[in-house]
Amino acid sequence: MNRLTDHLIIISFDCLSALDFPILKELPHFQTLLTNGTYVENVVSIYPSITYPCHATIVSGNYPNRHGVTNNTLLQPGMASPDWNWYRDSIRCTTLYDEVKKANMTTAALLWPVTAKAKIDYNMPEIFANRPWQNQILVSLMSGSPRFQWDLNKRYGHIRKGLNQPELDDFVLESTVDTIKTKKPNLLMVHFTDLDTQRHYHGFSSEEAIAALHRHNIRLGRIFEALKESGIYENSTVVVLGDHSALDENKAVNLNVLFREQNLITSKGKGKIINWKAYCKSCDGSAYIYIKDKHDTATFNEVKLLLDSLQADPKSGIENVITGEQAAEKGADGTCAFMVEAQRGYYFLEDFEGEFIKTITKEDVMADHKYTLACHGYSPEKENYGTIFMAAGKGIKASTLPSIRLIDEGPTFARLLGVSLGSTDGRAIEEILKI
Repeated sequence: MNRLTDHLIIISFDCLSALDFPILKELPHFQTLLTNGTYVENVVSIYPSITYPCHATIVSGNYPNRHGVTNNTLLQPGMASPDWNWYRDSIRCTTLYDEVKKANMTTAALLWPVTAKAKIDYNMPEIFANRPWQNQILVSLMSGSPRFQWDLNKRYGHIRKGLNQPELDDFVLESTVDTIKTKKPNLLMVHFTDLDTQRHYHGFSSEEAIAALHRHNIRLGRIFEALKESGIYENSTVVVLGDHSALDENKAVNLNVLFREQNLITSKGKGKIINWKAYCKSCDGSAYIYIKDKHDTATFNEVKLLLDSLQADPKSGIENVITGEQAAEKGADGTCAFMVEAQRGYYFLEDFEGEFIKTITKEDVMADHKYTLACHGYSPEKENYGTIFMAAGKGIKASTLPSIRLIDEGPTFARLLGVSLGSTDGRAIEEILKI
């Protein structure tokens, strides 16, 4: 299969929404993409529409129940800070970067989710020290390309302030520019989370979120500049995409509080679960309900009765309840017993003590970042909840499409680089390619 480009640069601006278009089209570097390339007005995300499943979908062309990353974090009931799906082996199928490397092209990734210990030539994976005894830089070095990361940390590490934004994205930007200039990779994947962070803590249309869009415009300009300085701009394709949108909320639903009241969760002391029969595993705007023993029909029926009564109550925060089989049909984790969707204004947490529904204030968010004022994870069928895709450069036509699906992006990228992801849920969007 012939290659359509020499260098593919995929820039993920986490939480970029289709609703951001009126702002983006006025910003000069986004204008460059929009004037010369393809713009998709609405990208239909996946279920649940959260970062790690989304990024695994982007590189595989498959729904979560096929690629295996069905949530950001692992099912670890009672653990205050569950571990994330950081590692490449969480993905059960091939990926874009695997196939590109197999074709003897150079690969690079900066803070791209689910790439720890991946076979990427220049890899700084997104992984953080999740336990008090861990050291952030050491955890990163051990999970990616040590020398590459050490060099970038030595040069630009002073910019970072831990995981705080916008400093983290500023560090990622300098690392991206450096990687373009020194490595000239055939595939570069970079993940920026500034916008997502501002929306979580300040709200969807907050001044802070709009300021992050303006910072992203400057970052995009710096990447264009680096490509030009490296002499590879004319032979490159630049893609800007979002993984999901977000919706404002200020009420957290804690289903585990009800499960504990019904003795489906047994706890001891403060915050210690000693046993569970049913557990609500949050995906923010949606949640999985798992039953520990799949043959426990009594618990299944008890949970079903509870969820049916909550769905019938307009003040419960629950908009919809589906079975595990129905969740699988939507591409989510079919091993759950049920999947629940929050009403607008609500999202799910995993607390099993305190209130069933907690009203979130700005003070709560500042005190504890498990609380947010906007989040994602909702069904992609929710209104005004699409994300966005734009691309320009070698191999890309000037065009506007009304809609594609997130699962279509991976096969499209594979086609640009002349490789194949095999049989996928998505398809290459050949209408935007100069074949």
